[in-house]
Formats: sequence, C-alpha cells, structure tokens
Amino acid sequence: MKKLILLPALLLLVIAGCKQPAGKSGATVSFINQATMDKVIKQLTDSCGEQAKFRIERGVKQAASLWQQEDGTADEFAAFCTGNFIADSAKLQVLFEKLQNAFEVLYGNFNKMGMDLRVPVDLDGPELTPVDEIFASFSPSAHLTDDLFQNKIAFITALNFPFYSLAEKTEMGANWNRTQWAYARMGDVFTSRVPAELNQKVADALAKSDMYISEYNIMMGNLVDASGKTYFPADMKLITHWGLRDELKSHYGKPDGLEKQKMVYTVMKRIIDQSIPQEVINNKEFRWNPADNKILKDGKEVTFKPEPETRYEMLLNNFKAMKSVDPYYPAYPTFSQRAFELGMEIPEADVEKLFISLITSPEIKQVGALISKRLGRNLEPFDIWYDGFKARSSINEDELTVKTTGLYPDAKAFEKDMPNILRKLGWSPERADYIASKVQVDPARGSGHAAGAAMRGDKARLRTRLTPQGMNYKGYNIATHEFGHNVEQTIDLYDIDNYMMQGVPNTAFTEALAFLFQKRDLYLLGINDNDPNKEHLAALDAIWSCYEIMGVSLVDMQVWKWMYDNPNATPAQLKESVITIAKDVWNKYYAPVFGTKDEPILAIYSHMIDNPLYLSNYPVGHLIDFQVDGYIIDKNFAKEVDRMYTQGRLVPQVWMKGAVGSTISVEPMLKAVDEALTVIK
Repeated sequence: MKKLILLPALLLLVIAGCKQPAGKSGATVSFINQATMDKVIKQLTDSCGEQAKFRIERGVKQAASLWQQEDGTADEFAAFCTGNFIADSAKLQVLFEKLQNAFEVLYGNFNKMGMDLRVPVDLDGPELTPVDEIFASFSPSAHLTDDLFQNKIAFITALNFPFYSLAEKTEMGANWNRTQWAYARMGDVFTSRVPAELNQKVADALAKSDMYISEYNIMMGNLVDASGKTYFPADMKLITHWGLRDELKSHYGKPDGLEKQKMVYTVMKRIIDQSIPQEVINNKEFRWNPADNKILKDGKEVTFKPEPETRYEMLLNNFKAMKSVDPYYPAYPTFSQRAFELGMEIPEADVEKLFISLITSPEIKQVGALISKRLGRNLEPFDIWYDGFKARSSINEDELTVKTTGLYPDAKAFEKDMPNILRKLGWSPERADYIASKVQVDPARGSGHAAGAAMRGDKARLRTRLTPQGMNYKGYNIATHEFGHNVEQTIDLYDIDNYMMQGVPNTAFTEALAFLFQKRDLYLLGINDNDPNKEHLAALDAIWSCYEIMGVSLVDMQVWKWMYDNPNATPAQLKESVITIAKDVWNKYYAPVFGTKDEPILAIYSHMIDNPLYLSNYPVGHLIDFQVDGYIIDKNFAKEVDRMYTQGRLVPQVWMKGAVGSTISVEPMLKAVDEALTVIK
C-alpha cells in the first residue's frame, strides 16, 4: 500500500531550479536582468569578501529567477539583496533555525488540517456526501507559497541558502557534514513559484482520483459462473486492485484455487478495458458473471451500461493538473522529470535501466520455470503474483484470520499491541513505547495507508481495512506494512537533528522499511519459520515481486510519455493506449517467460490512477529492502533501523552508502537468486 503524503507532496512541486514561467513564445521570462544581477553580486562580494562569493552568486541568481514585477522594481530587488544577505556563519545559523522552526509550524499544521479534513473519505464510516468530497479535495496550504513570496520569506531563504542540483548533491554530498546537508535542503524549498490556483487544481485532481479508487469495490459474493454458482463468501467486498490481488494470491495450493483465480483475473480485465458493468461497482443489488459479462437481478438477466471511461478520465485529469504547472519548471518541463529527478532524486533513465537489467536477466526465466514446476501447470498471466515462496503459503489463511481477528477485534487493539510488536523486533521497552505512542490506528475506508505527521507533537496515522469480525489476515498483513511506514515517519521526524533533514530520500526508502516489517508478520504472530531454505525462498520471492512491479512501473512511465505526446487525448483514446502499452510491455518482457501474448494485466494497478508515477518507488523499495535485510541479517534489527533512518533526507545513493556501504543495485538479489536456484527444486 502507499504511504499517504499530503503537504509534502505539494512541496515536491516546489523543489526545482528554474526561472519564471515561459511566455507565449516559450522563452523564459525574467524580470530581473543580468546587468542588475551582476551589479548586486559585485556589491555583495565587495562588502562580504571573496569567501562568500559562491553563496552570493547562487543566492542572487536564485532570488532573481523568482522575483516578479509585483515584488518590486529592479532597484528594490538590489536593495533587498544587499539588505538581507547574511555572510556571518553564526548569524546564518540563527536564520536557518528560525526558518526551519517556522516551516515546521506551517507544514505540520497544514498537514494536520489536510488529514483531518480527509477523515470522512479515508476512514471507514457513513456513506460519503458531496461535502465530504469537497473538503477532501480542498488544500489548506494552496496559498502558502504565494504568501511566503509576498512577505519575502521565500526570497530571504533563496538568497541565503543555495540550491544544488541532483548531480551536485550526489557528488559533493558524500563529504558534507549534517549542517551542510540541512542548508542544502533549505535551498530546495523555494526554487519555483507555482500559483495557488494551480496547487489547488493539483490537490483537487489527486483527491478525486483517490476517492474514485477508495470507493471502487467488487462484491465477491455476487460473482457467479454460467451455472449461477458462487465461489466467494457472501459478505466479501474487495477493493481494486489490492484486495482483488491479495485474494487471488491467497488461493495458491487450494483445491478450487485456480477457478477462483481465473475469475478474479477476468474481473481485473473487465476493469482495465472498462467493460465492467457500472451497476456492479460498489453495489450489492446485482449478481455478475464476469466471464460472459452478464448481470442478474432476482435471477433474471438485466441490461446494463459498462462503466464509462472513468478510470482513464481520472488519470487524464491528473495529467492535466500536473501539466498545468510545467511552465513554472523550465529546467524540468514535464511531471515525469520532476517525479524522478526531484521527487525520487534518481533520473528516470537510470530507474528504467535498473528495472530492465533485472527483468531481462536469465534468472527470471529460471524462476518462472521453477514456479511452473511447483504449480504442476503452465504459467497463467496472474502468476506474476505467485505467492508460494512465502512461509505463509503453507498455512491456511482462514486459520491465520482466526488468530488475527482474535488478537485485533478492532483498530485500537492493534494500536495497543504496537509496543509489543516493536519489542519483538528488538527495540527496548522504553524505545518501543516511545515510537508507538506517536502512531494512531484507524479503520480505513480504502485499501489502507500510512500518513505521516509533519511536525513533532502530531501523530502518524495507520489505516487498514477491518471486517465486522475484526482484522482478518489480509488487513493484518497490510497493517504490519503500514506500521513500518509509521516507524520510519516517527524516527526521522522526532529523532532527526534538523527539521529540514526529516524524512527519507524518496518514498522507496519508506517502502523498504514497510517491506521489512511486512515480511516478519508471521514471526510477530508467534509463528516461526524453521525451514532451512527460508533465505533462499525469500530471495526467489523478492525477485518475482520485483519482476511484477517493475513491469507495472514501466507501463506507468510509458503512459505518461504517451500523454505528453498526446496532450489532447480523450479518455477513450487514453484507455486504448494504456492497454496497448501494457500488452507491448508484456510481450517484450513477460511473454518469453509465460508463453502467452497480449495480456493487459500490467495495467490494473490502482496507483497508476490515483498516485501519479508513484509505482517505481515499490521496486526500488524492494531492492533497498533486500540490500538492507542482507546487511542486518547478523545484526540487531532495531538498532540498525534507528541508525539508518536517522540519516534523514540525504540523496538516495549517499543514504545507501551510509546505510549498507554500497549504492542501489540488482546484483545482490541476482546473486542470492543464483544460489537459491541451486537448492530449491
């Protein structure tokens, strides 16, 4: 599941080195000319000395790139710079402390307001009303950037704290001390100037697509085959795609499992191509035969309307919202560039190369053949979610649910048990109580997520789905994943040395810790895996998980490239393109392993719709998780997690070197899989 980010997601939109918005001709408009900048730089260098020249040049140019006519004349700009540049290191530290303290107040409270306004749509409860959806779409911080430019705080920050490119941070950052890193992160804050109305447009589009997915449930007990036979419990309601996927995964090794899996996959394909009847979405009134695509009421077939291209309309609306701010980022003129180079801080080409190197490795074909042999049949497309390498695969999920519902009849029971969970993972009782006290657990309306606090004194939120009987095993498995997010969110907020360094390099790093927690879910239930081959099985499970999500991520990347090439596309055209791209990626990287062509399954992932270009964080998170898990195998889990995550928001490769001594790589996983394939037959 995702780590829900509210205000920080908006902050990603302002982390870029750029100038004023482009004019009609496409040329960059700059109110402050070069002559004025040169004059100010000379004046400041003459008065402050050559030792300050680097900061002066960068600060003046950065402030000039943001200064607009309404901010004052060129002479007023010059006076502002000469009056507000700070050369003295002690006074600069004072300014830094005051700024970061103020930003914690602002970002923290706006983040809390946003989460509180979203409670009706995020938490399980009464049916949503239009007012709930309006407040969920509202961004309290939409005007914050405008306000901070108007009162000149943004210019004071940009003038005194230089912005460094990703290449500079990666190359120079390895030798920076903590103060230098914190100053560099302060320099990231004001490097673009997106109008408030566009920030609100982005927030509105994201909120609407999130609500669309959160309310997209399939009534599994109402699914029937041609003879009218049902296969799933009458009260089972599963969200797309996570709930459907997890249900499919749970049926490996069961007598009627293959039939159920094929039915779930048929449902997924109907969602992808939008042939699913509108009437069966989040509605208990109709029975549905997904294979023949017929719906029945009171035993009689009735006509229906397929869902209009709503799924792709949501994706297109997110694209249009993100594209609307492109002119304010001439150095990074597409959302794709901002998502990778500014958000993930790894260039998209590097991420794509990393993924392709793994999914085209000979090990993948060997693992696929092994899975086919273990299943005793040819691979089906949905076997990208094969779950047979996990310890829980040999345990009846119903038995696990009996255990989890008994332990956690409601959300508060899980919250109460969090200190015990942390103690089992190696934290001292005092430390476990400290971390757990800063996390609040609530029942989710959607799939479940973790929402971090943005100021000390506030709590991180853990949301997971509950049934009337309590937390079933699926909900528990999600909850352990989300709790990993919450632990990260707490450690690198409350225990970080500078607020500007709070967080992780990118969301892949919080996904890594969430995966580390999730894979220990049975251990936390007191179920020990004594299989001597468990490390080999874990390696096989890891590479197969990467194989699936890397393909999905490649589809996501290519879809965004297509939208930029076709900005005026209709939802129907986008639908056809997404399906074509998904099939093309399948045919290139999956058909050689699975033996079937033109499968659309890689287009089912919900984050493609409600969380633009987030998906790549999952496979990168898997790689980080694998490297970290291998590094700490003979060490204290809790101490290592505390050590690694108090590094804060370094750039990814610097963080990894500090954590495990090497950069992000597929090689450790491939090496482990090679060893596993010699043992697991």
